[in-house]
Amino acid sequence: MKKHPEVSSQLPDLSGLSAAEVVALVAGLQQQVTAQQTALQQRNLYIQLLEEKLRLQRIQQFAARSEKSANQAHLFDETELEADIEALRDQLPDDVEEQDAPRPSRQSRQRGFSDTLVRERIELTLSEEEKVGATKTFFAKVKEELQFIPAQLKVLEYWQEKAVFPLEGNDHLLTAERPVHPLGKCTASTSLLAYVITSKYADGLPLYRLEGMFKRLGHAVSRTQMANWIIRLNDVFTPLITLMREVQNSSAYLQADETRLQVLKEDGKTDQSDKWMWVTRGGPPDQPSVLFAYDPSRGGSVPVRLLDDFSGILQADGYAGYGQVCRANGITRIGCWDHARRKFVEASKAAKVNAKGKSATPAKAEVGLSHINKLYAIERKIKDLSEAERYCVRHELSLPRLEAFKAWLEANVTRVMKGSLTRQAMEYTLNQWDFLIGYCARGDLNISNVLAENAIRPFAVGRRAWLFADTSRGAHASATCYSLIETAKANSLEPAAYIHHVLEHIATADTLEALETLLPWNVNLAPVEKSERTPLNQVCRFKGAYHTQRAIEGLSSLVPCHSLVRLATKAPVQSVAIPLSEAASPAEIICTISSIATAVVLGILFVWRLTTCRLMQAPSTLPANFIEIFVGIPQG
Repeated sequence: MKKHPEVSSQLPDLSGLSAAEVVALVAGLQQQVTAQQTALQQRNLYIQLLEEKLRLQRIQQFAARSEKSANQAHLFDETELEADIEALRDQLPDDVEEQDAPRPSRQSRQRGFSDTLVRERIELTLSEEEKVGATKTFFAKVKEELQFIPAQLKVLEYWQEKAVFPLEGNDHLLTAERPVHPLGKCTASTSLLAYVITSKYADGLPLYRLEGMFKRLGHAVSRTQMANWIIRLNDVFTPLITLMREVQNSSAYLQADETRLQVLKEDGKTDQSDKWMWVTRGGPPDQPSVLFAYDPSRGGSVPVRLLDDFSGILQADGYAGYGQVCRANGITRIGCWDHARRKFVEASKAAKVNAKGKSATPAKAEVGLSHINKLYAIERKIKDLSEAERYCVRHELSLPRLEAFKAWLEANVTRVMKGSLTRQAMEYTLNQWDFLIGYCARGDLNISNVLAENAIRPFAVGRRAWLFADTSRGAHASATCYSLIETAKANSLEPAAYIHHVLEHIATADTLEALETLLPWNVNLAPVEKSERTPLNQVCRFKGAYHTQRAIEGLSSLVPCHSLVRLATKAPVQSVAIPLSEAASPAEIICTISSIATAVVLGILFVWRLTTCRLMQAPSTLPANFIEIFVGIPQG
């Protein structure tokens, strides 16, 4: 057992000391105590910082990565905000609102499968014996199924016809013209090249998985061969990417961001060192483009090279590397509120939780989040307004809230422990303040850099699958492929169809005019239809239930207690506009009539039951899902 040294309880003899010596001794002891207290306070602060960082690391590793907070201080009223926005819209001239305001597009829910799909009719017929005595027969569609046709590989054999003509004693040979391949001598068709590019860069499939998939289809295509195809196509696509870059830099508003990429074989760099993939998003109206560019450096010279001819407004995060190009080209720089909000979210999550039962004021990180959420609430309300209306609302509503937020930051930043996450978030916001308020200068600017970050997200997802690039040539080729895919998506084109179209025509595009026809906003391809999610409580089990739901809606307008009908169903009755066509089959008409009759009977029974319960002064005991039992409308 460890023995502690004995502490003497006897006090030192101070009788032989003079008064001056005693005073000096006491002063020295006080200095020692003060120094120990200071060291103890610094140690406690350091422990608090370490505990905060540890809580943040645990949250980042195990908790959800959502930036939503359930305990944010609600410091604004949504209804009051809507009233203020409507009042500001009334102050604008009528011609501004009618001319600039976009018309809200009424999007209907998709029922069944898309009309663009190939349809095959399968007739289920009766036998001749079963049709004996029938006056007439007809077909009614009773079911639709979605069939998947597996991919397959086939070999295209090109046989070139040749004709021999006698000419002055010699034979003259005339051959049919061969199609021009973008890679010259290549065993892969343009459709296969488009599939490989789309699978890796749009779907995130590494080449070794594609190698196994092709092997199962009957022919092994090595990953080395596919990688060589992609690298060789980089030189083919470079003129088109250069033209996209020129069009993008001619615009007045761009967004930029960068992310890490591991490249194994890079001159002057180790395998584990950071290399960077740069992204710029923007372009003239109706000509958006998303361009990726690889560079092993994160220095300010990279934006200077990428934004050579750009002189508009650049939106980026707080990275200082963009300052060089802004000073050189006279670019106006604005900030991103997502980055500022993210720091407050991290500080809020890492804050120490108070003991249960103790009421405490919201943490400063929560209060800062509430100030920022006011700005985002305004942006959500005005997203469908015109540029002039957005500018007016931001000037009247957002700027006062920004001034209040800045005053709060300046008053509280020194009250927070130095080095803490909350202090870092507040200092970052104050340092970037002049850039963060820049979005209020115009109505077409965004509050955050989210569009550029969303363009990087597919790259980040694919990076988790293929992990790294072997050489810088592969990194440049990846940047080119991502540029084509994300630009196609930004123009509502299907990436595989667009890349296949480019591969089919780029080999013969030997002039600038021919190359411009391959830009995504100039090609004549079908746009991608954006599908909408249908809530479960709006999906009915069979076709007749649609008409029954319409009958219930009509009945609810006649019965005074229609609100009780909706309460009993646990879901509001949604309006479903599915009129019967003039060419409706007899089966559909019969189904509709029976459904309406069922709805009428159901309404009568419910009114009778409700009246009986009221007379008996007893609560209604109808089950919550009685509509589902009778009609087939699922609840929730």
